[in-house]
Amino acid sequence: MIEDLFNIPFIAQLALREKQIQQNYRPVIAVHKWFARRPGTLFRGLFLAEFGESPVAETFFRKHDFPGRAIADPFMGGGSPLLEANRVGCDVIGFDINPMSAWIVREEIRQLDQTAYRAAAAGLLEQLSRQIGDLYRTDCPVFDDRDVPVKYFLWVKVLNCVSCGRDFDLFPGYLLAENRRHPRNVLVCPGCGELNEVADLRRLGSCRACDEPLLLSGPAGRNQCRCPHCGHLNRYPRPEAGAARHRLFAIEYHNPPRKNQHEGRFFKRPDAADLERFERARRRWLALEPRFTPTQVIPPGDETDRLKRWGYTRYRELFHERQLLGLELSARHIAALPDERVRHALATNLSDLVRYQNLLCRYDTMALKSLDVFSIHGFPVGLIQCESNLLGIANGNGACVGSGGWRNIIEKYAKAKEYCEAPFEVHSDGSRRVVVPVAGEWIGEQREGASARRVELRCVDSSTAALPPGSLDAVFTDPPYFGNVQYGELMDFCYVWLRNLVGSQAEGFGRDSTRAADELTVNSHQGRDLEHFTSGLSAVFHRMADALKEGAPLVFTYHHNRFEAYQAVGVAILDSGLWCTAALPCPAEMGGSIHIHGTGSSIVDTVFVCRRPAGDRPPTDEHRLFVALLRDVEQLRAAGMQPQTSGHGGSASAGSLCANSKRME
Repeated sequence: MIEDLFNIPFIAQLALREKQIQQNYRPVIAVHKWFARRPGTLFRGLFLAEFGESPVAETFFRKHDFPGRAIADPFMGGGSPLLEANRVGCDVIGFDINPMSAWIVREEIRQLDQTAYRAAAAGLLEQLSRQIGDLYRTDCPVFDDRDVPVKYFLWVKVLNCVSCGRDFDLFPGYLLAENRRHPRNVLVCPGCGELNEVADLRRLGSCRACDEPLLLSGPAGRNQCRCPHCGHLNRYPRPEAGAARHRLFAIEYHNPPRKNQHEGRFFKRPDAADLERFERARRRWLALEPRFTPTQVIPPGDETDRLKRWGYTRYRELFHERQLLGLELSARHIAALPDERVRHALATNLSDLVRYQNLLCRYDTMALKSLDVFSIHGFPVGLIQCESNLLGIANGNGACVGSGGWRNIIEKYAKAKEYCEAPFEVHSDGSRRVVVPVAGEWIGEQREGASARRVELRCVDSSTAALPPGSLDAVFTDPPYFGNVQYGELMDFCYVWLRNLVGSQAEGFGRDSTRAADELTVNSHQGRDLEHFTSGLSAVFHRMADALKEGAPLVFTYHHNRFEAYQAVGVAILDSGLWCTAALPCPAEMGGSIHIHGTGSSIVDTVFVCRRPAGDRPPTDEHRLFVALLRDVEQLRAAGMQPQTSGHGGSASAGSLCANSKRME
């Protein structure tokens, strides 16, 4: 049982490393973006502790098979518990009210003919290269080379002065690239727009083209910017003026034949040919009659209102003409593929690709790469946008250069499905990562020479799920965290594209939006409050508890910085007739994660283990809880974490660690 065999420091150490680069430990998650995935190593440890007969640390890297055990997840999200359960031979039953969740988990688990997929993906890239490949090329001014591939196009928002009527740029700053992964800092001239390389930011000097002084800080900030032509102080955004406009101001390109002759990256100011390429794309898009590009209006919401404040009213306005042209042509090619499994795989790829092919992506000036729209689990509307090469770039060895293109998405998906055929674990030998194959384990519904596994995934409210009493061997889940992430509002961004490709072929795809009134998130626009969250969570826990076999556990992870969020959890546990027999701490997020950095958010999960009591509940006093808390803190420190019980510094909140990270035995 988990209470006896789970090893906090061992699993916490593995989970902590996994959360640093999660796709290296669980490549299957690269099938499609989902939010705040819990570590796969955590759920593997929980399954082995519950169904195994030896301490987890002794058996973690060995093959396991638990056939005939039925595991349910009422909030499957990205599917981490189900993937780990399926991998060790269990039958899995998953529910989620969001249709994108059911689609993604199904894509993760379903087998795929890799040869057929690779061939279809190559055909897609070949056709796109013929149709629009020229739109992602540029000329190298350093060596006078023609038609080299562009990695990123950089755009700045443009405003029209309400006083003089002239356009001007909304630069928050002029630093394009830092001297971390490039030998020098790259700055945009505020006068002529030329790119300048500077060794020391304390001595900026003057522009090499027009001799105007270079600057770090730009004129735009705090929603206002002074017009450089007449001096009028303009305010932004202006939703009444419609969707924001942009100007192409810089390009990062790739010139591999000149690698040994050039130090660092290649940057340039766009020339007339670059501007003409975009104009050509714009004309081609306007002459096209789109069949798969979404027309949906952006509905109001806690997250989508950020878009509306910038004048965006429809999802298609979040893409410019070159992106729309490439995505529409991609969708047409995919829709015509005869093999349904391969067609659905590439449709999933396109849905994931749009995260990088839009006007909300930003350019990381330190890492020198594109940041996808969901890098902070929201809809960030910045003043500088990054457009990735739609096709992607491969070097001489076939590895991808840059991010955000079709090649990147295809390679990630292929590696994800390869992992399903041959899962592995990773452990550290000093500073060296060691990959440990786990021969005999696999992810999927069936395999030659092995018994078929039941995989049932439903897009329904799990509180209404038809589960016979005593039919489940365990429930493992990661429920919504109160109001932390508005999954429905965010996933609509991908859903409106995927739905146009697959139509009614998937359960739940008849809806215009992934949003549902019964979502268990607090949302002011939908009128969902703490009472809604509490009653909904209680109904689900009650339904799952009724379906559990005698003594079987309901296990879930949770963290939050607000105490009332834990009150809802307590009510749900009590209403279900279960008792919390253990509360185990485990890393949840890295403190440096871009979407929580500097917010003081908890990075420690509590894993609640609940069972139906066989007798009277033993008393728990304050001293025993305090001792248990200190024990858990020491075990997290042994794993390499630095938890703080006060909740300060963003390590562990008072709610998630002080109140809950302790055993209650």
